[in-house]
Parts: sequence; C-alpha cells; structure tokens
Amino acid sequence: MMSRRISPAAITPVVLAGGSGTRLWPLSRELYPKQFLPLVGARTLLQNTILRLAGLDGVDGPIVICNDHHRFLVAEQLRAVNI
Repeated sequence: MMSRRISPAAITPVVLAGGSGTRLWPLSRELYPKQFLPLVGARTLLQNTILRLAGLDGVDGPIVICNDHHRFLVAEQLRAVNI
C-alpha cells in the first residue's frame, strides 16, 4: 500500500486585541488600550505581534479580534506596517 503525503495546511493566527485600558492607567485609556500604544520602541504592541507573525513560513494572514469601537484603530495600525 502506498502512503500519500498530505501537505500541512497553513496556520491562520488569531490575535486577541481586546481590552478596556484600565490596568496600565494612566498610559492606557478606554479609547487607547495598551495594545495600541508604542510602549517599547516606535511600534505598538499590536504592530510588533503582527510583524512577528509575518516572518513565519506556513502562516496565513492573521485574524485580529478587537472591540467594535477599536476596529478602525486596528485597521489604521495594520496599514501603517503594510499589512
């Protein structure tokens, strides 16, 4: 019996970018939680996470889960790093 080699499916990462901006107060606020702040360097925590994923082989584009009123901020930050 011949065995068939099945290529692995690409992984689709899911990035959780929710939060209410209360635990890192006063730096973070409800409208600007810590994942959207450049805490270390020029890029935000979200941007750094997305860019780390972009460098991996066999990984599809990420799905970012966020609060409804942060959706435009997420889109803006992803555009800023060409994602």
